[in-house]
Amino acid sequence: MALHLLVQPDAVVENEELPAPTPLLHPSAGLPAVIDTEAALTDAIAELARGSGPFALDAERASGYKYSARAYLIQLKREGGGLHLIDPIPFGPGHPLLAQLNQLLQGEEVILHASTQDLPCLRELGINPSLLFDTELGARIAGLPRVGLGPLLESLMGVSLAKEHSAVDWSQRPLPTDWLNYAALDVELLVELRNKVYQLLEVAGKLQWALEDFAAILAAPPAPPRVDPWRRTSGMHKVKKRNHMAVVRELWQERNLLAEELDVSPSRLLSDAAITEIALASDKGPITNRKHLEKILKPLGLRARWLENAATWISCITDAIAMPEDQWPEARSKSDAMPPIKIWRERFPEKFAPLSHARFNLQVRAEELSIPLENLISPELVRRICWQPPETTVAEALVAMGARRWQSEIAAPILEAALLEKEPLEVEELSDSEVTDEKSI
Repeated sequence: MALHLLVQPDAVVENEELPAPTPLLHPSAGLPAVIDTEAALTDAIAELARGSGPFALDAERASGYKYSARAYLIQLKREGGGLHLIDPIPFGPGHPLLAQLNQLLQGEEVILHASTQDLPCLRELGINPSLLFDTELGARIAGLPRVGLGPLLESLMGVSLAKEHSAVDWSQRPLPTDWLNYAALDVELLVELRNKVYQLLEVAGKLQWALEDFAAILAAPPAPPRVDPWRRTSGMHKVKKRNHMAVVRELWQERNLLAEELDVSPSRLLSDAAITEIALASDKGPITNRKHLEKILKPLGLRARWLENAATWISCITDAIAMPEDQWPEARSKSDAMPPIKIWRERFPEKFAPLSHARFNLQVRAEELSIPLENLISPELVRRICWQPPETTVAEALVAMGARRWQSEIAAPILEAALLEKEPLEVEELSDSEVTDEKSI
């Protein structure tokens, strides 16, 4: 089914001084009651079916509080179909009414802001849109400098949106009225915002780029499990010794098991900073009691909950310290296909030379097109092409690795030219953080 064209003639924002935004305080039709019964959800689905046009959709999770990434509230709005706040917990994955809701969405455009954040928890419930418009990604491709929902509503709609409840514990029941009001406002103007972003993309000649990206998000398979996820512990760059890595690994894995069992965010049990600090202190003698552990963690601003499982942490530390060297982790994960960027210049100059030219000229092209580099082409793909030039054409290789065709058409000629370079450009040193952006893959 074709996209609904809901663009208004005045959708393009002129580059002029805007008046102060008007605070958006309440949904225009009032705050609806939370839907937590089959009867109420049946009525909501019927009302949504009587509406027309795309669906504005959002979900709230309890990130930072729960281990799971499940949805604890779903917000839906449709022209003529009302605004609805659905508590998915009483229904659960696979419920027939959620399947009916999903069927209603099929073939209609669903508008999400930063869709990759919400799609997994929606799909867990059986809600899987077939046609997507992502206002955050669309705004990035359009070249807007600030793409959060609040800033976009200010710059394109002239309204301000309070965000004071964005990091609350949405698993709490009952949900406070002011939280529900905040959640409802996230979809109150999402259809109108979509129209503004749509026209900006159309005027800039980037609409097809965005639509290709939206389709790719829906078609993307689930991310494979990470190899050695403990290596992503914050502060890991300070951990150089393999025996220290063993302590990090044992603590991380035990914390993860406990967090999953309790459905608690791992950081609430023991922070990443605490894990790395313990690992670095492990050479100074055995950590055998709670007081010793408390002394190590005190400089971090000790949290009482970190010590609730002190016996478990001490057991992990003891096991890691006693571990024979052949069981210590390797200095780098065997899954790493390429070495860190920071050593390319000295140890792999033949790889670094094309990378420096590619990175520089792609950045220039991104600026010309008013699009963030990571949305023009994934820096990780650039690194992979420079590390191992493809046997096929660069354009074909990029598409095979997950690039959109429009990205390949722009980036391939730049990369082909870069691969011919033998001497590096004198540019700022690249870091691995610059070449890893999962949102753009």
